[in-house]
Amino acid sequence: MAARRVAITGLGIISPLGLNVAETWAALREGRSGIGPIKSVDGSKWGLKIQNGAEVRGFDPLKHFTGGKDAQLDRFAQFSVVAAREAFRDSEIQLTPALRESSAIVCGSAVGGQASIEAGFEDLWVQGRGRVHPLTIPKTMANAGASHISMDLGLSGPVYTISTACSSANHAMGQAFRLVRDGQADLAVTGGSEAIFTVGMLKAWEAMRVISPDTCRPFSKDRKGMILGEGGAMLILEPFDAAKARGAKIYAEICGFGMTSDAHHLTQPTVDGPARAMRGALTEAGLAAEAIGYINAHGTGTPGNDPVESRAIREVFGAHADKIGVSSTKSMHGHALGAAGALEAVATVMALHHGILPPTANYNERDPECDLDYIPNQPRAVQVEAALSNSFAFGGLNAVIAFRTARS
Repeated sequence: MAARRVAITGLGIISPLGLNVAETWAALREGRSGIGPIKSVDGSKWGLKIQNGAEVRGFDPLKHFTGGKDAQLDRFAQFSVVAAREAFRDSEIQLTPALRESSAIVCGSAVGGQASIEAGFEDLWVQGRGRVHPLTIPKTMANAGASHISMDLGLSGPVYTISTACSSANHAMGQAFRLVRDGQADLAVTGGSEAIFTVGMLKAWEAMRVISPDTCRPFSKDRKGMILGEGGAMLILEPFDAAKARGAKIYAEICGFGMTSDAHHLTQPTVDGPARAMRGALTEAGLAAEAIGYINAHGTGTPGNDPVESRAIREVFGAHADKIGVSSTKSMHGHALGAAGALEAVATVMALHHGILPPTANYNERDPECDLDYIPNQPRAVQVEAALSNSFAFGGLNAVIAFRTARS
């Protein structure tokens, strides 16, 4: 079978910027941050130093899960299902028995059900109960989100989860893209979810000493580190010709995927690995470097990542790098670890669809080591042909997705 073009026909998201795509996109295009004081965790008795985060606020699981179903899903899996439902509704696709069997679900999550894990540990070691909740394993397993989507939507094709730290969602979406492109699936639900606001996780990140004391300022000289986030986002992928034939709304086309390993260090990035991943995405997409008008950067706001990513972009694009708008939407929705790439994919797709590039919020001062156009603080109305979305993870794992505007 010849390789098929792959259309994005549905989007769903729940994020620190909003409980759906419309709310989240409104915040992104306005440069409005969802970062603020952490309210879901009381770390006072544990001496928690991390004060700010990007939490999903106003989410009521009882509005989405009835009959006690909410208690069977960890928060990260709830985000998966809610985002998948929105994406599926948005796609307006009609499922036949054959399509159900040929539909794939590929999700990313770095740490799975952290709240359920911590609740079990508290039962054992703080409360001294000697036992844990009987659903602890099903709630904590990283594939719970994908499995619940499968049961919720009735999709029985390939279903699996990828866990590659902060590149999890990009790896998942890249794999889903190839399943549809190569004819192994006729529909794919793909993205990622994460819910990490627990005392244990926050203390672990505190020990890393990479968290900003106030907010996230990617690429700005006065950046002080990353801000943790949470949420979930899902995309519906289907063959372009099939989507066109049924008159579907096509947001954009996913057209390339590149992945590499630095083979260097668990936490310190290199220029070579990210650069090769970007080149790989361009090559698979058949895109010239000059076609890229926007890059949604990994852009964590840490002293280590931002200069390295900037150099990698310049190495790949040369003089054209100066003509590319580069922004880190983590400045608004925080770093959602395994879900980050999914949140950023929605931002990138909406940017292509609407011709508005979201800004890098909180940008104050130019850094000589970060010498690109970071779309500081204000969105930019410009229609670009194609875009990349970068994810670079601890462990030296790099995953880059190429998108282009929908065209006949």
